[in-house]
Amino acid sequence: MAMLSGKRIVLGVTGGVAAYKAAELTRLLVKAEAQVDAVLTEAGARFVGAQTFQALSGRPVWQSLWDERMGNAMAHIDLSRGADALVVAPATADFLAKLAQGRADDLLSTLCLARDCPLLAAPAMNRQMWSNPATQRNVAQLRADGVSLLGPASGAQACGEVGEGRMLEAEEIFDALVASLQTKSLIGKKVLLTAGPTFEAIDPVRGITNSSSGKMGFALARACAEAGAEVTLVSGPVALATPSGVRRIDVQSALDMRAAVSAQVLGQDIFIAVAAVADYRPVQSAEHKIKKAGANLNIELTPNPDILAEVAALPNPPFCVGFAAESRDLTQYAEGKRVGKKLKLVVGNLVQDGLGGDSNAVTLFDAAGAHPLPEADKFTVARGIVAHIAGLIKP
Repeated sequence: MAMLSGKRIVLGVTGGVAAYKAAELTRLLVKAEAQVDAVLTEAGARFVGAQTFQALSGRPVWQSLWDERMGNAMAHIDLSRGADALVVAPATADFLAKLAQGRADDLLSTLCLARDCPLLAAPAMNRQMWSNPATQRNVAQLRADGVSLLGPASGAQACGEVGEGRMLEAEEIFDALVASLQTKSLIGKKVLLTAGPTFEAIDPVRGITNSSSGKMGFALARACAEAGAEVTLVSGPVALATPSGVRRIDVQSALDMRAAVSAQVLGQDIFIAVAAVADYRPVQSAEHKIKKAGANLNIELTPNPDILAEVAALPNPPFCVGFAAESRDLTQYAEGKRVGKKLKLVVGNLVQDGLGGDSNAVTLFDAAGAHPLPEADKFTVARGIVAHIAGLIKP
């Protein structure tokens, strides 16, 4: 998972119980091959000691403005030079106030003021501290100053109360940091995606569906958001978390998905139809559970609408991307789908190469020909697809 290979991250840790999550964040950053320089405030070091961050990062830990290890005594300047991002996690109410006011009375606050890289902060505090007008004024000022605030989340807090102010989990902060460092190739674009299977009810407990996990569609939604797009995801029944920054609409059947897409498609720049929509649905769904009997059961099926074809046939359609999951003759079927439905791009794969799994091997079919992508995890593949789409839509 070399997502951050060659990147240098400065991690600031202030005095909150959520500092233990900063240790896990350090581990994730190092696993992604980032170089991590941890900077602790005096209060931050009371929760998790410098030795922990030094062991996890393999790097010296910084705490004092007067640290003599920096030959020129300019740690507050030199630490940010060449860094790709400065992340403060946790960021207490007091530290947010310092940032908003431009105060510089310790190494971390001085470093933030003198930084030469983007600043991201993950707030962590009691719910009343977060909702206090003074904190909200500081938050508004920080956003206006270009500081990226990650969270906070709502949930159980160390004080025993429940509410907004809880720091995001380490993995969420990691994902947001990775996203912030990506090229914003879809900035200003609106993207509508479908993902997952559909479920066509036979009776209240049975239905027609397929083995699509939704992982590729959710990975693409995340990759599009990461690239700066405004993303709406219409999802069939899956057990996946919504990617950060993505608006999600849950549906069950193909008709539900069609209605959701029809309601959202106006004004979209890109439509990516990743969902494995059932080709057929029962003509009638039984009101009550069908009881088992000795005789054969016949269920009459009728074709479901072709959502992608309908969108592509609109008078002024968005840039339409289709998926072709085949068991054989991939090029023939994928190209036939692209030409027949007048699509700009078709992403083709053999079902034995990734349906439902965590990795995939795909080939991109456009007017210029076939473009195979190397087999990789689905998020890496999704980034490759998004980069290709961005290249095709450039004026």
